[in-house]
Amino acid sequence: MGFAIWAIVFFGILAAAWYASRMAERNGNDTLSDMGLAIMEFNRAFPQEAIRSLHATADGRAVFVRLHDNRAGFMRNMRHHYACHLIEPGRVRVIATEARKGFRVEFADAPQHNGDYAFPTSAEAAEVSLWLLGNYVAAKDAEILPGSADAV
Repeated sequence: MGFAIWAIVFFGILAAAWYASRMAERNGNDTLSDMGLAIMEFNRAFPQEAIRSLHATADGRAVFVRLHDNRAGFMRNMRHHYACHLIEPGRVRVIATEARKGFRVEFADAPQHNGDYAFPTSAEAAEVSLWLLGNYVAAKDAEILPGSADAV
């Protein structure tokens, strides 16, 4: 009977050590590249906002969020928490950089998040910059303009 108790204690300690190492590994990850985590964190900060799409930076430390009403949001890993904010129209400045896969952002309402942001592809960088500038219209959302060749 004594051997069985010691075996249970030993395996319990091994399980606790394994669990602790997994949690430390997860908490040591300073990226938001897991889009499920990004969605949960942004919805925790802004529960009334519907997310249309997300794009993470190449290093995974920031996520730009496109909302249902074509506004934009921003998330950044601040080591022990995630800073989330909505980007109000006219309160952000996007500046092209020499790197085609990125741009510089200046937030009027959150200058601590100003900086250069690079994306995995130049297409993603272009799409996010259009969100931020408020000019993004997805192909499926675009209406045919009067006077265009496709108008009936």
